[in-house]
Amino acid sequence: MPVANGEFEVKLLPAPNASLTEGSGIGRMTLDKRYHGLLEAEGYGEFLSYRSSVPTSAVYVAIEKVTGTLEGRNGSFALQHQGVMGGEFDGLRIIIVPDSGTDGLKGLRGKMDVRIEDGKHFYSLDYSFT
Repeated sequence: MPVANGEFEVKLLPAPNASLTEGSGIGRMTLDKRYHGLLEAEGYGEFLSYRSSVPTSAVYVAIEKVTGTLEGRNGSFALQHQGVMGGEFDGLRIIIVPDSGTDGLKGLRGKMDVRIEDGKHFYSLDYSFT
């Protein structure tokens, strides 16, 4: 599988009506991302989280639509995020939503890994086309 590596910037902002969940441990945010490298794209999405009373435990799910260029192909695709902090299922899983690729990215499939070093965000996208 080819791998696209690069850096990205992300902004998380409170979503409209996010205060409806105030005090419940549930948070809603919007995602605004810029990807650089073999993937040159913008990503927008919705982020839903739950933080327990234990500071080191939380979960999140998100859906993100990515629009731009990968390997010289223009189009868009969606990512599904599932993150767990703490406990036996600790980890992050980000997959390309099946059949979400459009235009030149039709048939795109794969997964994304993310790491943070010295406050900078990096991605590694393992992908193929069907």
